Amino acid sequence: MKLLLVRHGQTPANVAGRLDTAAPGPGLTALGLDQAAAIPAALAGSPVDAIFVSTLIRTRLTATPLSVNRGLEMVQLPGIHEIGAATLENLSDRESIRTYMQTAFSWGLGDLDVVMPGGHDGHEFFDRFDDSIATVASATDGTAVVVSHGAAMRVWAAGRAKNIPASYAGEHDIHNTGVLEFEGSPEDGWTLISWQGHAIGGGQLDDPTADDPTGETLSEAMDD
Repeated sequence: MKLLLVRHGQTPANVAGRLDTAAPGPGLTALGLDQAAAIPAALAGSPVDAIFVSTLIRTRLTATPLSVNRGLEMVQLPGIHEIGAATLENLSDRESIRTYMQTAFSWGLGDLDVVMPGGHDGHEFFDRFDDSIATVASATDGTAVVVSHGAAMRVWAAGRAKNIPASYAGEHDIHNTGVLEFEGSPEDGWTLISWQGHAIGGGQLDDPTADDPTGETLSEAMDD
């Protein structure tokens, strides 16, 4: 099957550089709505057999234009939500950002025992994300669009893409509505086909002024 992991559109927290991971979460900015509206045209040449969203409202708002365009119902998955910030929630200082990113990406590098301050470890993250992707694979052997979140998508890619080094995900950013394309299955593993770091509708829908920590490269998060 083909799996398209799409990051949600821009939120106010992305602009402010704030860790906002709890449900139901913020909606989209005006730019975020424009990014979402561009998805149907950007995927016009691709079949879409199913659309999945997380428990956070920003993914549903992002997927709505594609859902309407293709006449497909959005299915909510319980495990593809963002990596919870726990005691770092709603913080935007650089030390908190560094701690969050360093913890999350340590999971992608294979150190699953590291615990997010006040939260979960990498075992919990991969268990719930893998379970939801297995649900996707059981629903279709065609092309599935899964609207998820920046840090969660990148860490899952680091841990599950069999054709790239785990460090790749930390070295490449992903802007709002950027797409990670995979082929494979839970049984055979996943091959990364493309990493589209910029908005799916084109660079004109990116916001270079936003202080977007979960979309930055790991070095940017560490150095800022």
